[in-house]
Amino acid sequence: MPVLLRLAALFSLAFALAAPFSGASAQGFPSRQVTFVVPFGAGGSADTIIRVIGQHLQERWKQAVVVENKPGAGGNIGNDNVAKSTPDGYTLLMTPSSIAIVPHLYNKLTYDPIKDFQPVTLIATQPMVLVVSNEFPAKSVGELIKMAKDKPGSIQYASAGNGTTNHLATELFKVTTGINLEHVPYRNNPQAMPDVIGGRVPVFFDFVLTGAPHVREGKVRALATTGQKRSPVLPDVPTAIEAGVAGFEAATWFAIYAPAKAPKDVVEKLNKDVLEVLALPAVKDRFAQLGIEMLAKGPADLAALTKTDFEKWGPVIEKAKIKLD
Repeated sequence: MPVLLRLAALFSLAFALAAPFSGASAQGFPSRQVTFVVPFGAGGSADTIIRVIGQHLQERWKQAVVVENKPGAGGNIGNDNVAKSTPDGYTLLMTPSSIAIVPHLYNKLTYDPIKDFQPVTLIATQPMVLVVSNEFPAKSVGELIKMAKDKPGSIQYASAGNGTTNHLATELFKVTTGINLEHVPYRNNPQAMPDVIGGRVPVFFDFVLTGAPHVREGKVRALATTGQKRSPVLPDVPTAIEAGVAGFEAATWFAIYAPAKAPKDVVEKLNKDVLEVLALPAVKDRFAQLGIEMLAKGPADLAALTKTDFEKWGPVIEKAKIKLD
């Protein structure tokens, strides 16, 4: 599609132009409160990660660091809020990789996900875990696939909302396995899990960070994780590939973006300070406990990964016929 091809080219151009340089405006930054907007609800992975980082940034900067949750519309409410904020580096976006795919999902957006942001720091990645309610009959991925094929469309799955990464992961799973499941969207992962635990919506690709505690507590049953290798926090759970779904991999990453017109030297300082926080042993240990794989990369790597995911998920969205208003 020509429009999407032009968007792919713009990803490369726009983020290349966002390369940081030094200047005077970063001197004394920050001199007041810095706000990280998370475009999803409290308690989710992005929210948890930035609160860990924010605590250490606050100690480093001697200024308040506030995390503001602005959920809704698949992350677009929070994204729009930052895109239209004063571009001075004091309002930043902490988002999962869903920002790379919204151009495929929406015909009309109130902001431009390419032109209105510049990358700051690529923080981390984590796989998902496919869980089912304890009363659900399937005890393995193979059994789930068989059930779904025997009764197409009769099994429901939860997501954090239309177009979110776990929604798309499930659609990729459907495409890969040739099954049909019925989608039930929620506002975020923590809101979805109670219904999964209760068996009202029995299937869910949750992030390892938020899903693993429920698995360990025996509230849900894990069938597989979605990374290339087993998660260290769920070592007894096979990957989807090990469970027989050849080539299936779905992880999400988390990153910080600034408004496009934020001073480049401020962005450079933000990236430097965040990378130094990510190098702290306490932060590394905390991320390991949560099942989060540290990436700790700068703007260029984040720009490249944003483009890669944009290109990866476009065909999945097109095949699943996901289009949102």
